[in-house]
Amino acid sequence: MKIRIQTEKHRPRLEIIPFIDVMFFLLATFMIVSLTMVKNETIQIKLPKSTTAVSQPPPDQVTVKVLEEGNFLFDKEKVLSQELTSKLNQIKASNPDPKIFVTGEPNASFELVVKIIDEARKIGINKIAIQTTKPQPQTQKNGLANGT
Repeated sequence: MKIRIQTEKHRPRLEIIPFIDVMFFLLATFMIVSLTMVKNETIQIKLPKSTTAVSQPPPDQVTVKVLEEGNFLFDKEKVLSQELTSKLNQIKASNPDPKIFVTGEPNASFELVVKIIDEARKIGINKIAIQTTKPQPQTQKNGLANGT
């Protein structure tokens, strides 16, 4: 059996397309990993205080608070229950697409919250949200925390 030895030199060929694909994959991977390793730091600053400062809600946002006695507060302006529809009409006239956040006192009637939502929808106000607060964790009394 004869073994044939090639005398011609065959030049190896480097396939460039798969090499480019692998390099782009590695580049994207290192970029994503390096971005997740960056620690975002903020600078703590103390702003000056003002005794006459007033917080200003965004102009297209109205907070309606349902009071326990049956009336409402529209951004700290007291409105009687009978004036609800006219106040909502004023808000709709001043802003074609207002946002209403409904909140209330703990013992306020839920029926009044539904009334606000219904009246607002009748007028054409569709961006309505119910605003709540996160409850504070209560400590257990009389030694119940340790299981006694």
